[in-house]
Amino acid sequence: MTLTALVLELDSGDADCLSDTLLEAGAISVAYEEVTPETPSKLIPLRGLQADASWPLARLTALCRAQDDPDRLLVGACRAAGIPVPEHVFRAVLDEDWVEKSRAQFSPIRVSDRLWIVPSWHDPPDHDAVNIVLDPGLAFGTGSHASTLLCLQWLERTIRGGETVIDYGCGSGILAIAALRLGAHRAIGVDIDPGAVVVARANALRNRAAAEFLDGSEALSTVADIVVANILANPLQVLAPLLASRCVPGGRLALAGILAFQADEIEKVYAPWIQFEARAETEGWVCLSGVRQ
Repeated sequence: MTLTALVLELDSGDADCLSDTLLEAGAISVAYEEVTPETPSKLIPLRGLQADASWPLARLTALCRAQDDPDRLLVGACRAAGIPVPEHVFRAVLDEDWVEKSRAQFSPIRVSDRLWIVPSWHDPPDHDAVNIVLDPGLAFGTGSHASTLLCLQWLERTIRGGETVIDYGCGSGILAIAALRLGAHRAIGVDIDPGAVVVARANALRNRAAAEFLDGSEALSTVADIVVANILANPLQVLAPLLASRCVPGGRLALAGILAFQADEIEKVYAPWIQFEARAETEGWVCLSGVRQ
């Protein structure tokens, strides 16, 4: 496989969102690095700054398949993130074992006292906990992102046992699998990326979880007690009528992949259907949740 490294430098406030949209657009992996006096900008001349100055930039390095047209991938990711295309360069990538390099970035993640996300190449730190064994493959959803952790914590608080759950934009399948392991009766994941559906099904088998995963082109006729969508703000607005219609009256809905400044607008869009509760927020990301009216 021929690979290209896309190196970008941009305002650190936009870096998290762009990292997600690059992965959604098809990047294999995205590495984040702060631009500091010790690791100065490689793309942008920062004249006149002292060593103790505040450095507002972040550097993202996205690994892409050359055949996926990295330039077009970048433009699409920036459009989805709502930011202009930043300074960037493309670099040829030497033939290396990128699977092992990618694995080195992930360690077990403690979601709560009883729930862990454990990469498939690690031993669980707590064998008595609910351990979700995960291999993200090329799909978004390792459990490390703040929005994913917010959703997992919400599911743990919300599931009482026996519910039907829809995970829209399932990525690696982590939320659907966690829902079953936490006591849900049925979990259905949906993703527009066929590769994500393949990874999610493999992760479900690994966890002995009977989750169902559908390609986004397939009709979703199921209505659920719980609907969770960890995507991004723009598609969440477009999907509002669909997601609301898949949640039974009195059911619960959670929306994530939302930056704090986007939360008010999302609530307005869903207000005809959802009575929202208190927001959960961490690292600038918000999870909105409420009851279907």
